[in-house]
Amino acid sequence: MDRTFVMFKPDCLERGLVGRILSRFEEKGLRLVAMKMLRVTPALARQHYAEHVEKPFYHSLEEFITAAPVVATVFSGPEVIRVVRDMLGATSGLNALPGTIRGDHSSSRQMNLVHASDSLESAKREIGIYFTPSDMHDWDPALACWLQAPSEA
Repeated sequence: MDRTFVMFKPDCLERGLVGRILSRFEEKGLRLVAMKMLRVTPALARQHYAEHVEKPFYHSLEEFITAAPVVATVFSGPEVIRVVRDMLGATSGLNALPGTIRGDHSSSRQMNLVHASDSLESAKREIGIYFTPSDMHDWDPALACWLQAPSEA
């Protein structure tokens, strides 16, 4: 199964929404395989957002992501990267459809609660920034047979 990196950003923690949003991924049948709470340093922010460091908005992005703790997670599941991004909705909460995480809880582009990898390559890179292989805990829930037909796994 594919894996994706999902970060619950400082605004998500400050607003007390981590549990509510995490449960949406679990209810969808995605498997949580790694999780930790940490404080993003400026150096870590530059590594994570390397493609944005030279852009005019980077300074405010770094200030935001280092302002409070984050919760870094890895989820696995079929088509997990697309599924998570669909669940999040548009980057700006103002453009995200009702029923999506951002559509239900965000009205900002920057303070949009959750970051998720946008491709298999970025998922591998981002997971490698925050986790070691020994941090991963693949497992099969006892109810897995009720989440998907065997031909779909």
